Amino acid sequence: MDIAKVIVDVPVRSTDRPFDYSIPESLKLWIEVGSRVAVPFGHRTVQGFVVSLESGETVVNPALKPIQEVLDLLPPLSPELVELADWMSKRYACRRISALQAMLPTALKGKAERLISLGVVEEETAFPDDELFPMFAETENEERLITEFIGRNGEVSMKQLTRAFPEAAETVKFMLRRGVLVESQSIKDKMGKKKLKAVDLAIGITAAREALSKFPKKSARQKEVLSFLIEREATLPMALKEVLSALQVTASTVKGLEEKGFIEISEIEVYRDPYQGRDFKPTTPLPLTAEQEIVYTRISRTLEEQLHEVFLVHGVTGSGKTEIYLQCIKRCLDQGRQAVVLVPEIALTPQMVERFKGRFGSGVAVMHSRLSVGERYDEWRKIREGKATVAVGARSAVFAPFSNLGLIIMDEEHETSYKQEENPKYHARDAAIRRAEQCGAAVILGSATPSLESYHAARAQSDIHFSPVLLEMPTRALGNELPKVNVVDMREELKEGNRSMFSRKLHSALAERLERGEQTVLLLNRRGFSTFVMCRSCGYVAGCPECDISLTYHSRSDNLRCHYCGHAEPAPKLCPECGSEHIRFFGTGTQRVEEELGKLFPGIRVIRMDVDTTTEKGSHEKLLNQFRDKKADVLLGTQMVAKGLDFPDVTLVGVITADSALNLPDFRAAEKTFQLLTQVAGRAGRHQLPGEVVVQSYTPEHYSIVHASGHDYLSFVREELKHRRGLHYPPYCRLILVTLSHEQLPLLLRMAENYAMNLQGKARQLRWYGSLDKLTTDVLDLLGPVASPIPRLKGRYRFQCMIKWRGAIDVIGLVRQVAEELEDSVRDTGLQISIDVDPQMLM
Repeated sequence: MDIAKVIVDVPVRSTDRPFDYSIPESLKLWIEVGSRVAVPFGHRTVQGFVVSLESGETVVNPALKPIQEVLDLLPPLSPELVELADWMSKRYACRRISALQAMLPTALKGKAERLISLGVVEEETAFPDDELFPMFAETENEERLITEFIGRNGEVSMKQLTRAFPEAAETVKFMLRRGVLVESQSIKDKMGKKKLKAVDLAIGITAAREALSKFPKKSARQKEVLSFLIEREATLPMALKEVLSALQVTASTVKGLEEKGFIEISEIEVYRDPYQGRDFKPTTPLPLTAEQEIVYTRISRTLEEQLHEVFLVHGVTGSGKTEIYLQCIKRCLDQGRQAVVLVPEIALTPQMVERFKGRFGSGVAVMHSRLSVGERYDEWRKIREGKATVAVGARSAVFAPFSNLGLIIMDEEHETSYKQEENPKYHARDAAIRRAEQCGAAVILGSATPSLESYHAARAQSDIHFSPVLLEMPTRALGNELPKVNVVDMREELKEGNRSMFSRKLHSALAERLERGEQTVLLLNRRGFSTFVMCRSCGYVAGCPECDISLTYHSRSDNLRCHYCGHAEPAPKLCPECGSEHIRFFGTGTQRVEEELGKLFPGIRVIRMDVDTTTEKGSHEKLLNQFRDKKADVLLGTQMVAKGLDFPDVTLVGVITADSALNLPDFRAAEKTFQLLTQVAGRAGRHQLPGEVVVQSYTPEHYSIVHASGHDYLSFVREELKHRRGLHYPPYCRLILVTLSHEQLPLLLRMAENYAMNLQGKARQLRWYGSLDKLTTDVLDLLGPVASPIPRLKGRYRFQCMIKWRGAIDVIGLVRQVAEELEDSVRDTGLQISIDVDPQMLM
């Protein structure tokens, strides 16, 4: 008997293991490793994934339940992706089903649906006399109507049945008990393939022309349709709605031709193409500079030999990294292999898509969150069915279902958005390297400001799992200089009476650009009109009732919003605490900057780009196209304006609050500030016109701002690594953040202390526990429990423990084991434990 080991879609710890199912004879040819199947589990049907197959004894084991159905003709996951999910579950302390689900488009995350069909009843149920018991006559009539309804449709969902007969719950239960109706379960996907009606000739072209010449005059409209289809024979089948719209005929006219046997109407499958109707101008490879040539030659040698190797390309903004990516992809495709390009969601601009589509045409599939569920599903299918050879997308594109992957490129590799914040909390960089290892592919990590972990690993070459080859490009491809950076001390501006959010330097630079007809990019790393609302009489600050965080004012809707749980309320006119009228908005937000620009420069054209203005589909592209077409003087936004944009007329970049991130409780705060300033400065003077950058700061002496203004990455790295070494932070150790949450604070505090005590005890037994100051290689240290920086979110209190460790010890396994033991001991109390390995966010 053949057995399939299946991971079921029941996300609890007790089911986080493969279950054995027998494979029915009829399904043997269809089931492979990676197949998605419907299986009985307890009293219900659930979705599952086949993770391995084995041939059992010839004797049938009656205890094994059979697989009910295969949900896809082609397995959605390859054996290599199944193995990757297993690695992810161990590496990130998550459940295997979470890792498997992360690899699929939302459309395939199927749910069980209850279906009702007609049963086989031995004999007719005799109802009492209608006149004596009129309620039975009503039931009998209702039964007949229900039976007819299901008979017409063959099988209906419970939802359809209750919608058609909202008052018939008792009758349906009575029919189910007697076997008149039978309930079953089936797995339904959230979305299927898109189909539409299409028209084609049912006879040969010669016969069609002959028929056309003999058409009677009274059927002139039908003759017109047939003539139209003959002319377009090469493009048939054609969508029925296109025929109706082109000829302004009715569906009955076309139907008449079908009845005469001249044409046929059938359903055809169509792809939802997010870029339909868009013409991408084809591009050809550009000549490489000497620096680019060295980098390209080194990578292409590895591609040629089809070896697994990781490269870290450290190139300044404008050094031509994208052209190297494009030429390496071409080399990879020439070998019959495929490529994945990862780009941070925020930098996946239409401009970026255009570069890849222009070079590789329809062979490029694009996967990002701004596409609809159906579009994402169809782009994924294009890859699986071999219709695309290049996938460009955000974090999850690392799981693109290619069968012969040769290259993975990760642009802006330092970006923290490559780390997923929900389960499974994987980092796309690690998943990409592991996947490339499986299939002998090359990995290119590219950035103007590589993360300290990557840069240190490339320099030290001491980690057996991650030691990338460092390739550097210190000059711009066009030979132009990096823009001059002016740092303005806003404390001095205040002393000299300038209370505006714009320094005199930035004001005059903006005025110059407006006069010369050049463009400006302004960066403010804040969303909303201002950061908080405060009463000047009593000090009251409007806070979220569910989270320990202040609410943000949004002027367009005149309300206060929590950016963590979504809570919204009208802006107060009077202070809720003391009734004072002196309640006002403090801080600087994008809407506020936009208003201020309008006051200082009447008639200035501003495009504001932040999360609030880019929520609608296509809005991102529309705003950038307007800026490219010079329909605006200023592009103002949050960090999304700092990434991947290239406009020839941008000669000024202004950073309004450079140090807003420096005071966050995050050991990477200086690194993130340096990276953001370097990236946004790189938007200026990328072409012929020279660029200038004005950085406004209240702490201009901070080393991250000093080194960013000098475009000096190496000096910043040296200083930052000195701090990290002294405080034992990555890259000199690894971190795990364990967050415990509960609605009751006393219970949470007790559980958090329990967790820390148990973990410390087990680490001592293993002789791992100690200070990282010691010179031992295998050591674990524990900080906490302490309240999280945001101590309450969505009505739940939060405490966290930080584990620091180094060496070849299985700390991840230990942290997970202690968490599972604690969960078992306090089952049904509502305690939640989240484990984040190598966290990027410490809030």
